[in-house]
Amino acid sequence: MVGAPVLAIVGGMLAGPLARRRRWAIDPGARFAGRYVLQAAIVIFGLGLSLAAVVRIGVSSLPVMLGTLAACFAVAALAGRALGVPADLRLLIGSGTGICGASAIGAIAPVIAAGEAAIGYAMSTIFVFNLLAVLIFPAVGHLLGLDAASFGLWAGTAINDTSSVVAAGYAYSRAAGDEAVAVKLVRALMIIPLVLAVALARHRAPAGDTGGCGVPVRPAAGPSGKERVAGRLRVSRLVPTFIPLFLLAAAVNTLGLVPDRARDGLGLAATVALAVAMAGIGLGISTGDLRRSGIRPLLLGGLLSLTVAVTGLGLQTLFM
Repeated sequence: MVGAPVLAIVGGMLAGPLARRRRWAIDPGARFAGRYVLQAAIVIFGLGLSLAAVVRIGVSSLPVMLGTLAACFAVAALAGRALGVPADLRLLIGSGTGICGASAIGAIAPVIAAGEAAIGYAMSTIFVFNLLAVLIFPAVGHLLGLDAASFGLWAGTAINDTSSVVAAGYAYSRAAGDEAVAVKLVRALMIIPLVLAVALARHRAPAGDTGGCGVPVRPAAGPSGKERVAGRLRVSRLVPTFIPLFLLAAAVNTLGLVPDRARDGLGLAATVALAVAMAGIGLGISTGDLRRSGIRPLLLGGLLSLTVAVTGLGLQTLFM
């Protein structure tokens, strides 16, 4: 069954070219919906979960999550080098695929002083496979007969961008969406140790070192102690805003502050907000973005997406 989020993003994609030809000013509204309305939908969904359930789901997902991350970065290093993808670009694509899509790319890019071209290639590559995941994962999940918990864990650990995780999860079922969002919250926090590890490695690397394929490794830390302290203080900014708000919403529900008579209305409001957000994301899609990546980054992104998808399913059979 195709859910409202999938229909919304496809509808937005179809309407976007027509709107651009007629020069309608759709971009500001599409960006607002794709970011803020999406975050609002996630927070509203949190009002239907208990904090204990979120913690339980997050902790139980760690073996699968860490396994997919390890597989993703190993394949990114080996396959990326074999494909001739520059070191910075394969790190960006690996981080985006393994953790949190554009958020991870945005966090890693300044640490490695990535150029605009590398960031653009990585973002476009990640975007292509986000879109495919929304369309393919629910169909494959039904084909495999996955229950809500299994599909939610799979989507939360194998789809990289939050918007795509939410869309695919709630397109499958409400329970699968709740599971996927909780898993995704923990996965998004992996940005923090990754950024710290990369910053430490780059800071210690000699100035002449290369990260493979002849790409120089540049220290990310500033020259002064004050700048390094400031960088440490900015670690808190790596946590996406919706995570503490989602946890707060779950805590409000755990304390019994959400009336039973309001639950159906809140569920409907969250579903509508999610559809609006997906339509906004669809409106923002352009064929230029889809062509931007080039064949080698796309091949690497496809291989990594397949790696985390297959690894996620395989690890479920071992640990869950």
